[in-house]
Amino acid sequence: MAGLTEGNKAPDFKLKTTSGETVTLEDFKGRPVVLYFYPKDMTPGCTQEACDFRDSISRLKKKKAVILGVSPDSVEMHQKFTKKYDLNFSLLADEGAKVAQAYGVWKEKNMYGRKYMGIVRTTFLIDAEGKIKKIYPKVKVDGHVEEVLNDL
Repeated sequence: MAGLTEGNKAPDFKLKTTSGETVTLEDFKGRPVVLYFYPKDMTPGCTQEACDFRDSISRLKKKKAVILGVSPDSVEMHQKFTKKYDLNFSLLADEGAKVAQAYGVWKEKNMYGRKYMGIVRTTFLIDAEGKIKKIYPKVKVDGHVEEVLNDL
């Protein structure tokens, strides 16, 4: 995880949201942040994960949590994904994968014998002071949102 461990200060970032505005981690200080990195919009696992967060938004908001999904897709692709699945939280466009690299989730992957760089599905639970409370490496989508809710 790029040397990141629980208790570390989470790396700040500056990324565009689905609506085109630019946000930083600092903008959410005072609230817990669920920062989840996923490989690609419109793919089965990523769609299920986004829809699971969407369907749990009221429970997450009761805990004052902010949900932010991050992938290397463009703002335009995030807008299509958000519209198609009626997502009710922001997706952040990490074009160039600089934030994914800062969080240590941009790694070499291997599919059908082909090696390429991509995001390893990982979630960071960041506390109200900006420290990493929990890291969920190599996330299995089924049951993940429940796990996050229990740890908030």
